[in-house]
Amino acid sequence: MRKGDQTRGRMIDTAARLLQAQGYHGTGLGQVLAEARAPKGSLYFHFPGGKEELAAEALRRSAESWREAVLAVVHAAPSPLDAIRAVCELLATHLEASEFRDGCPIATVALEAAPTSQPLHEACAEAYRTWEGVIEERLRGEGMPAARAERIATLVLAAIEGALVLSKAARSATPLRKVGTELPALLRTLV
Repeated sequence: MRKGDQTRGRMIDTAARLLQAQGYHGTGLGQVLAEARAPKGSLYFHFPGGKEELAAEALRRSAESWREAVLAVVHAAPSPLDAIRAVCELLATHLEASEFRDGCPIATVALEAAPTSQPLHEACAEAYRTWEGVIEERLRGEGMPAARAERIATLVLAAIEGALVLSKAARSATPLRKVGTELPALLRTLV
C-alpha cells in the first residue's frame, strides 16, 4: 500500500472513530489530522470536498464495518428472532465497553448534519438501507413474503436504533437488552 493510501486510510479511520464518539460538529479537522498523524496538506489532497467528503467516507467505512459485525451475528443465529436478541447484546456489550461514548456510528451525524448536507444525508441513508437489507434478507430467507419482510425490517431497525440511543443517553445498556428480549417476543405474535 502506498504511503498516500495509508495516510488517507488513517484519516478515514480516525474520522470514523471521532464522528461516532463526538458527532460531526464536535469533530474538528485539526483533531482528525493530529490523531491520524497526517500532514495538513493531505486533507484537501485526499478529500477535495473537505470535512464533508471525509465525513461521508468515514460514515461509509463505519457502516460497512457494523454491517459485517451484524452479519456475522445474524448468520450465526438459528432464527431471525434469535438474531435480534444477539445483535442487541452485541451492541449493548460494545456500548458498555466504550463507557457509553460510542453509540451508533451513523445516528449522531444523521441527526445533526445530514439534514443540511447532501453528501452526509446520502451516506447516512445508504448505511441505514444497508442495515435494513441485512434484516430483510434474513426474514425472506425464513420464508417471509418480501413486502412483509421489508416492513418488519424497518420496525426492527427502528427499535434497535432507538434502543441504542436510549441506552447511550441513560448510560445503561438496559434499553437495548429490553428490546433484545421483548422485540422477538412481540414479533413472534405478529409473524
